[in-house]
Amino acid sequence: MKIKELIIPKNFKKVRKVLMTKQELIDFESKVRDVYEDGGIKGPIHLSKNNEKHLIEIFQYISKNDWVFTPWRNHYHALLHGVDSKKLYESILNGNSMHTNNINPNFYSSSIVGGIIPLALGVSMALKQKKSNKKVWCFIGDMTMETGVFHEAYKYAKNFELPLNWVVEDNDISVNTPTDMAWNYKQQVPDDVIYYKYKLGYPHHGTGKWVNF
Repeated sequence: MKIKELIIPKNFKKVRKVLMTKQELIDFESKVRDVYEDGGIKGPIHLSKNNEKHLIEIFQYISKNDWVFTPWRNHYHALLHGVDSKKLYESILNGNSMHTNNINPNFYSSSIVGGIIPLALGVSMALKQKKSNKKVWCFIGDMTMETGVFHEAYKYAKNFELPLNWVVEDNDISVNTPTDMAWNYKQQVPDDVIYYKYKLGYPHHGTGKWVNF
């Protein structure tokens, strides 16, 4: 399926069928949104919207046995990689929206800009040393793509042929500032990186509604 503003290098091959639908993803986030606005979540949340089709397509290239690392906006990614929806929901209710961590499937996230990159790089090094056929997928935003930690890790992984794949999620925003304004520049995405562009459907955090905990 061809999706506007989604670029997947030709050498990537689909390895699984994604069963979760766009509407199921939207319904999950809507449920989280409603509880948050009612004051039922004692912590910040980062919700996704308008990138359902992109992620459903991308996760067809990610094996259920692969390792996935994401930033703080991670609910869709966790669900698509197979994290149990009830377990994820309970974790969010306990204030863990920004740092979802799971074993089987291996899924990890961080609330720090670029915080997942060294972890993803380290796991890919270990997998290569063990001669594993598993891969690592690291999702980053357009803001993180401009940071030094990404450039160093990207170069290291490529030079040492590590099983580390990158996905850039471009919503044109660095927290609350347009990325090209924050950096006075916006670089070209490497041609071996999955890239998609979308308009974020929620504020950087929260829902746009003032909430008293």
